[in-house]
Amino acid sequence: MRLFDPTFGKNFHPIASNRFHICGETVLPGQSSTITASIARLPSRTAIDLPIYVFRSREPGPIVLLSGGLHGDEINGVEIVRRMLERKTFKKLLRGTVVAVPVMNIFGFLNFSREVPDGKDINRSFPGQVNGSLASRVAHFLTKNIISTVDVGVDFHTGGASRHNYPQVRYAAQDPKAFDLAKAFDAPVIFQSNLIEKSLRKQAFKMGKTILVYEGGESLRLDEYAISEGIAGAQRFLKSLGMLKTAPSQQIKSKQCTNSSWLRAKRSGIYTGVKLSGSEIKKGDLLGYITDPFGEFRVKVHARQHGIILGHNNMPIVHQGDALLHIGDLG
Repeated sequence: MRLFDPTFGKNFHPIASNRFHICGETVLPGQSSTITASIARLPSRTAIDLPIYVFRSREPGPIVLLSGGLHGDEINGVEIVRRMLERKTFKKLLRGTVVAVPVMNIFGFLNFSREVPDGKDINRSFPGQVNGSLASRVAHFLTKNIISTVDVGVDFHTGGASRHNYPQVRYAAQDPKAFDLAKAFDAPVIFQSNLIEKSLRKQAFKMGKTILVYEGGESLRLDEYAISEGIAGAQRFLKSLGMLKTAPSQQIKSKQCTNSSWLRAKRSGIYTGVKLSGSEIKKGDLLGYITDPFGEFRVKVHARQHGIILGHNNMPIVHQGDALLHIGDLG
């Protein structure tokens, strides 16, 4: 039985056997392996395979999942894991095992979509069913073959639906290990976020695993700042577990948020923001304008509280009630 020590593995108890089993494959200490798991077939009979990269040190230690693309259109997460593979980051492990999956949702990635072709969200389908919908089947595969094998991890995401997220790592207050791991990741914002039913993170928690969620940038857009912060945070995460010797230090002081709220449009029209994600704001600050397309009105949008903008809307045409800005409470 693997046990995770919240002091980041100084007294970590490894699995009794040196053999690590995943997707029916065995990887021995000191080995690395690329496992190609068969997920399904398209109507054209084209096979859908999931590449899984496993890197093992000779020394025992935590088993860490680093995954992207659970929402197939969230490309920054894919790029974070891809670059770490390209740079051979995991070849330098001092101890433990890394399981790296750049694209969890192959269907969504191929179709520039958050969902799979049946319109369902894999990240709202866990633990899934072997005979369920397509999303449920993929979730079942991930639960049985990947989540079950790891101790801790980071799942990389971006904002969706034309929303941009400032780089942030999210942890669940219910998980006693998560806050320390989030501090070790040390993203520009450390954000307390409740577990969502049927999500990968909630399923992992039920199985005794700790998964952080990193958010940065916008779907279908590469954002260099979000990517670089994700890579640096992952390296700090691994260093805190004693798995890497060095990691980049954070250049700014991280801000911590325990609550957040959405500022929504009071009128329909064209939204022009003057404050973007990452901006610290005070009550009464001008955040943007809503105008109509005919020049008949111009409504100012003001901050209702002191906080930091965790995410902003990039869609200029808004309807009454649409989300404009995600504001984190700084107290």
